[in-house]
Amino acid sequence: MAVNLDGRSLTLEQVEAIADGAECRLAAAAKEVVRASRAVVERAMADGRQVYGVNTGFGHLARVGIPADKLDELQLNLIRSHAAGVGKPFSERSVRAILALRINCLVRGHSGLRLATVQRMCEFLEHGIHPVIPRKGSVGASGDLAPLAHLALTLIGEGEVFYKGKRCPTPSALRRAGLKPLRLEAKEGLALINGTQVMTGVGTLALLKAERLCTAADVIGTMSLEALMGSHHAFERAIHAARPQPGQVASAANLRKLLRKSEIEKSHADCGRVQDCYSLRCIPQVHGAVRDALRYVRGVLECEINSSTDNPMVFVQADRLVSGGNFHGQPVSVALDHLGTASCSLATISERRIERLLNPDLSRLPAFLAHDPGLHSGFMLAHVTAASLVSENKILAHPASVDTIPTSAAKEDHVSMGAHAARKAARIVDHVGTVLGIEALCSAQALDMHRPLEAAVAVESARAAFRRTVPHMKKDRVLAGDIDKAKRFIESGKLRAAAEKVCGELK
Repeated sequence: MAVNLDGRSLTLEQVEAIADGAECRLAAAAKEVVRASRAVVERAMADGRQVYGVNTGFGHLARVGIPADKLDELQLNLIRSHAAGVGKPFSERSVRAILALRINCLVRGHSGLRLATVQRMCEFLEHGIHPVIPRKGSVGASGDLAPLAHLALTLIGEGEVFYKGKRCPTPSALRRAGLKPLRLEAKEGLALINGTQVMTGVGTLALLKAERLCTAADVIGTMSLEALMGSHHAFERAIHAARPQPGQVASAANLRKLLRKSEIEKSHADCGRVQDCYSLRCIPQVHGAVRDALRYVRGVLECEINSSTDNPMVFVQADRLVSGGNFHGQPVSVALDHLGTASCSLATISERRIERLLNPDLSRLPAFLAHDPGLHSGFMLAHVTAASLVSENKILAHPASVDTIPTSAAKEDHVSMGAHAARKAARIVDHVGTVLGIEALCSAQALDMHRPLEAAVAVESARAAFRRTVPHMKKDRVLAGDIDKAKRFIESGKLRAAAEKVCGELK
C-alpha cells in the first residue's frame, strides 16, 4: 500500500516502510497547497520585494541583491557550492527516509517551490534513484545544508546516485529511468537544502530499531535469568506498582509473561539465595528507563517529521515570506543524544549478564560455556567483543548537542550538531543489537547445558527458534558468523515472535 504524503499525518512507521521500499505519493490536497505557496513567491518577485534567498545572497551575503536575470543561476550556484560533504555515503535505506521526509516537509506549503520539483523527488523514490549523500559535513545550523545539497544536486542531473543497487553518475540513471534534469527557479535551491531531514531520517530509523531492541532485551534477559537460575520474585506486580515508572512497569509485565511455567525455577526453589545481582534483579528498572527515554524521543520525532523547517517561511494567507530559524536542529539533536545515551544501558547490562554466564565462579556452569574448557575457549572472545562495543558506546555517548562552532562569517553562530547526534545514536543502537546477539548466543548455550531441565515455556520457545538459526556449539568454531546471525535474528523480530506464540503479546 502506498503512503500518502500530506505534510501532516506521516508516522515514524511509515517513514521506515518507505525506507524499506514502500511506495509513496502526494496527497491531492497537498498539491494545491504547494501551488498556492509557489504563487506567493512569484508575486513577491513580480512586485520587486527583496526576500532573503529569493533575490539576495545567503548567510553573511544576505545584504547583496541579485538581479532578476540571475535568480536561477543563484539557486544553481547555491546547490553546487553547498555540496561539500565528505566521507562514506549514507545507506540507500537512510536516503529513502531522508527523501520521504524532505517531500513531506515541502508539501506543508511553507517552502514556495514548484510542484514539479516535489514530484521529481517522488519519482526518484518510485524509480529507486537514491542520491549519494556523504555522511559528514553538516553542523545542523540551517539544517543539514551539505547533505541536502548533495540530494538537490542529483535533481539537476549532477552528482552521483545509487540506481538498481549500483553507484553511477546521475545523468546515466536519469536516462535509464526516462527522466530529465530539473532547472531550479527562484528560492527552490534554498528550499531544498534548509531542513533537518537528514538528522531526523537517520534518527527515526535508529529509534524504531531501539524500540524493538527494548523488547528483545526483555526476552534475552529472561533467557539469561533462567540460565543463571535467578529468582522470579523481583518482578512481582506489587514491587513495580510501588514505583510505577511506565517503562519499568511495562518491562516487568513482559518478564512475568515470559517466566511462567518454569522447571528451572522449581529446581532451585529452596536454594537459600536471598537475592540476585543487579543485572538480573533490576532488568525492569534498567530496560524500563530506556523505554521511557525512547518515548520522549518518539514525541520529538513525531512532531519534527510533520513540521516546516524551511527559511524564509511562506505564509499563503498573509501573502508573506518571513525569515526565521525553524531549520535549527537543536530539538532533534538533544533528543537523539538522549536516544544514544539511553540505549547504551541495554548493552551495558547485557554485557554484565554475559560475564556472569561465562564466569564459572558466578554461573556454576563450565567456564566460558565450553564443553571441554581448556582445549576449547568457548565464548571467551565473544565476551571481549561485547566489552569492546560497550566501551565504544561510552565514547560515542558524549552528547553532540552541547557542542557548537560558529560558521558562515559568524552569521550561523550557534549550531546543533544534529547530524552528529543522529549518526552516533545509530552506531550505538547497532552495537546494542550485536551485544544482545552475543548474550543470546551465551544464554541459549547455557540453557542447553541445563538439560533435561527446561526453562519457562516462552523462554524455551525463543531458545528453540534461535537454535534453528544458530546451532549449539559443541566445540570451538569461528564465532563472527554466529554473532552476525544472532544479531540479524534478533533485529528481525523472530526471537520476540517465538516467545509471543506462547506468552501472548509483549510490550
